[in-house]
Amino acid sequence: MALLEVRNLSKVYPVGESVFGGGARGEVRAVDDVSLDIHAGETLGLVGESGSGKSTLGRLVLRLIEPSVGSICFEGRDLVNAGHSEMRRLRRDMQIIFQDPFGSLDPRMRVEDLIAEPLVIHEHMSAGARHARVGELMTAVGLDASAMRRFPHEFSGGQRQRIGIARALALRPKFIVADEPVSALDVSVGAQIVNLLARLQIEFGLTYLFISHSMPVVRYLATRVAVMYRGKIVETGDTEQIISRPQHDYTRRLLSATPEIAV
Repeated sequence: MALLEVRNLSKVYPVGESVFGGGARGEVRAVDDVSLDIHAGETLGLVGESGSGKSTLGRLVLRLIEPSVGSICFEGRDLVNAGHSEMRRLRRDMQIIFQDPFGSLDPRMRVEDLIAEPLVIHEHMSAGARHARVGELMTAVGLDASAMRRFPHEFSGGQRQRIGIARALALRPKFIVADEPVSALDVSVGAQIVNLLARLQIEFGLTYLFISHSMPVVRYLATRVAVMYRGKIVETGDTEQIISRPQHDYTRRLLSATPEIAV
């Protein structure tokens, strides 16, 4: 059984609704009848151009957005019909790393409090134990634990993303959605973050849904690739198979737009 099973998942947004009533005049299918499996310990790379529905799908599988139709099962548990208390328990095992390493962090909170917030919500720990855990997490992501009393604006973009990663790791999750985690960083810093994610996957036994528009990044990190176009998954397969023998026209165009791996 897969760790995450998604079947016939769709998200539809109404458009053109009049301020005077009368209902919507149309709809946008941000995610359209998507089915996929993600197995424990693997990285599934989800690739596609901006607006293809990648981030919406990433939020749907965590139920940060409610689906219009379809099913999502995590370790055999039905997420779509899970109640508030059950989802609260499941949140421990499913986390997200956001694209914007600054916008995802409350600028009014110190780093220690940002990383410790999931522990305050979900764990019964003393203040001393939380402080020690935050120090361990900061060290794990390559940050100096002595800086935990500083604010996010005092860190570089790459360091802020490391803070976001430490926060995502706080509850020892099994599954992480990494939503374009390096797209806002320069190439060298982004490469450091990708290497960090690869190391943490081994150390923490993580499973990733890694969302990106960059085929070279996905090639390095992902074991399998799903290609998304206009809300649909148009091709799925082993990473090297997709890159060397793409079957869909859109996949070929996506690869040709990346000189390093043009086909």
